[in-house]
Amino acid sequence: MTIIRQQSLFGIQELYDMEPTQKYEEIMSAIDLDSIFFEIKKKSRFGAPTELNYGAMMVSVFARYIERIPTIKDLVKRLKHDLSFKLDCGFKVSDAIPSEASYSRLLIKLSETNVLENIQETIILEAIAEGFILDDTVAIDATHFEARDKAPSKQEKPKATPKKRGRKKKEEREQWLIEQAEREANLPLYEKKIEDQLEVPLDQLRAEVPQDPKWGVKKNSEGRNEYWFGYKGHLAVGASSQYILQSLFSSGNLNDGKAAIPLLKGIQERLPLPHLTYHTLDAGYDYEAIYEQVHRMGHRSIIAYNKRNEPEPVGFDEHFAPTCFREHSYRYDSYDAQYETLKYIRPRECRECPLANEDICQKVYKVKITTDLRRYAAPARGSKAWKKLFDRRTAVERVNAYLKEFFQLNNVRYRTGKRANVHFNLLVLIYNASKLAADRINARLQLLQAA
Repeated sequence: MTIIRQQSLFGIQELYDMEPTQKYEEIMSAIDLDSIFFEIKKKSRFGAPTELNYGAMMVSVFARYIERIPTIKDLVKRLKHDLSFKLDCGFKVSDAIPSEASYSRLLIKLSETNVLENIQETIILEAIAEGFILDDTVAIDATHFEARDKAPSKQEKPKATPKKRGRKKKEEREQWLIEQAEREANLPLYEKKIEDQLEVPLDQLRAEVPQDPKWGVKKNSEGRNEYWFGYKGHLAVGASSQYILQSLFSSGNLNDGKAAIPLLKGIQERLPLPHLTYHTLDAGYDYEAIYEQVHRMGHRSIIAYNKRNEPEPVGFDEHFAPTCFREHSYRYDSYDAQYETLKYIRPRECRECPLANEDICQKVYKVKITTDLRRYAAPARGSKAWKKLFDRRTAVERVNAYLKEFFQLNNVRYRTGKRANVHFNLLVLIYNASKLAADRINARLQLLQAA
């Protein structure tokens, strides 16, 4: 019998099991350290001491996440007592060990620039160019993590003045509608309806994301509400490659659906992904504006349907497939991309149905998905193909778990949302850099095996 040897894959875990010197070299080679150094280096003789090695400081900040060092205090202690670690980070033997205050100033400088986000994009573009990202599906989801800031004490809301009973007069109603329209127009972008984001430029969408720590709430698996004071990280992950293609940091009370359009626009405008076709999201993203954005991109939505006090559709089943005279569901057959049309064929029960030859039920049923993008997906809801694509959403849940368990997402050591955003961007950057380093090593090993 022929023995088939399965090719072993080199992943992040194998990368982190390597010797520190080699490990840091592989990961740092994926990061544009020169761009960071340009932003953080001392540009005048005033302020922080000039004798600090800022390049090595930045490498040590990355090493803190790689080695899972919980605090900056522990990082400084490690640098003082572990000479090999100090040298691996790029410090010379004669270099002074930076203080905690020096690292604090470094992080403040990073919080005032977009250099970490720009480097994340560069890493993804390199991975695409080298053929490591060939995904046809992107999974989007959010995860929450607590802030280090102290939660504010609960304040009692002032009692509202009782409203006047009865219908408003015509003049009063017209004035009230004008005031309502003005109030909604003056709301911050992320307090408006999701459909208002469709025509807003990507840079503005990202610039106006609220980042202060806030109380958030979500239902757990038992249907009970869970509360936390902190933030949310929103990720768009390649379902096969598991790279974080786009990320967004926000306050804990931001609706998940309001972060979807910035992520989708970021993919559309910044990343050349010719194979990308599907976007899979859970029921928390079931909004018409999100379907519209995906459709404008020329892609297809695979989003769980969230029934909102809607009546049962007459003549259709729970997946909006048409039903016959005896209420058997038509079967999904195919999708015509040119005309954006779903084709359904007769149910199996029609073979033994006494009404099969009475011309009561039509043999083929076609519907354009544009009649209702929320109800009609390609492939059709409830089909095996749709379920298989939706199952790929677990990729983003897996990455969320990695970030919390191995990259210290839950370990926010900085106060204020601006500095917590640096923490979030650093760990996303390290994750993607580690993925790229592991993929490059894996490609080299495959070339050696093939030689």
